[in-house]
Amino acid sequence: MRGLGLKLALLRIAMMLCVSKATSTLHPLILVPGSGGNQLEARLTTGYKPSGLFCGRFYPISKDKEGWFRLWFDPSVLLAPFTKCFNQRMMLYYDPDSDDYRNAPGVETRVPEFGSTNSLLYLNPNLKHLTAYMAPLVKFLEEIGYVSGETMFGAPYDFRYGLAAEGHPSHVGSKFLQDLKDLIEKASASNGGKPVILLSHSLGGLYVLQLLNRNPASWRRRFIKHFIALSAPWGGTVQEMLTFASGSSFGVPLVDPLLVRGEQRSSESNLWLMPSPKLFGPGKALVITPNKAYSAHDTPEFLNDIGYLEGVVPYISRILPMIEALAAPNVGLTCIFGTGVKTPETLLYGKAGFDKQPEVVYGDGDGTVNLESLSALESLWAFEKNQSLKVIRLSGISHTSILEVSAALDAIIAEISSINSKTQAEVSFE
Repeated sequence: MRGLGLKLALLRIAMMLCVSKATSTLHPLILVPGSGGNQLEARLTTGYKPSGLFCGRFYPISKDKEGWFRLWFDPSVLLAPFTKCFNQRMMLYYDPDSDDYRNAPGVETRVPEFGSTNSLLYLNPNLKHLTAYMAPLVKFLEEIGYVSGETMFGAPYDFRYGLAAEGHPSHVGSKFLQDLKDLIEKASASNGGKPVILLSHSLGGLYVLQLLNRNPASWRRRFIKHFIALSAPWGGTVQEMLTFASGSSFGVPLVDPLLVRGEQRSSESNLWLMPSPKLFGPGKALVITPNKAYSAHDTPEFLNDIGYLEGVVPYISRILPMIEALAAPNVGLTCIFGTGVKTPETLLYGKAGFDKQPEVVYGDGDGTVNLESLSALESLWAFEKNQSLKVIRLSGISHTSILEVSAALDAIIAEISSINSKTQAEVSFE
């Protein structure tokens, strides 16, 4: 590892010395964040009915002239009375009649600055030292010549929403795919027709794969140079079963997991991240209780038994067909992820039930996503002759530190530089 680190450091120095020359050869780059990886704003209408005294339309006090305020990330979520307000305002509801998800009554939401990297840098620009997200990565990209708004763009989205299998509506998620497609075409056009490099983190990788597979091969050949997926949960995570069963504070102090469990269950994208039966076999128990054991194949029964019956139908009809069909897009793809970090593998519940946090048995992964999921494409696409797949494993790098640690950032920059230096044919069939 020490030799690799020295090699990457020397490469980075060489790239910095050649920025002016390299800038003209850079392919446009679009960053697609993971769940919770960009800012969200909300506005309350007369249809909003507060869940408590502290949750009236007066809160928060800081709003713009049109009533919009920062919904994510707002530090007041850490205080119990306001955690309930956050939970109510972030909730989604599945409407069986329209077969789609919608916001809570009286809550409008929007994603600020689509196309820009601004809302990806910090989840709250007033708390930069606590909420940095893609800021370190963007800084490294700027050092090799990328310029925000010219050769580098951001594609933030409402990460609560997801996508659905063919034949089912998904208004918000589908609009994001169209917006992303338009951004790709505009970025290419403004850079002399060069095809685009897509760089995703976590859930963003699932969105990008769906975009590629929902557009014709001719479009992909024209507009996509390469796809780099960081920490992509191709087959979901066991952590998601814990989130649905008992709620998760994700290590944030003062937050009671049960207070946010309802909101977390309601998230369409969280349902998308449940462990895939295709990768987590029927003989692998992921959740064990005194009376029953659940594998990924038992997810509908699991959702029912934890008290989330309303999630069963959308999971079976909208999510399951989609996660079982991870088709190769025949676009050059590099997967970069961490390994060797303790990751929830089995959840052991006692007689107290799902309202208590379980005992956790750990396995390999990046601390959030299991190794089976991170490395899934190696086995699933092993015989895909037209699919180029490169895998870079980073020992000891976690799901979030891949965007922070210099060794990981150097590896990402080295891969982007390598892709920029190759012809389209070399990238597609290396």
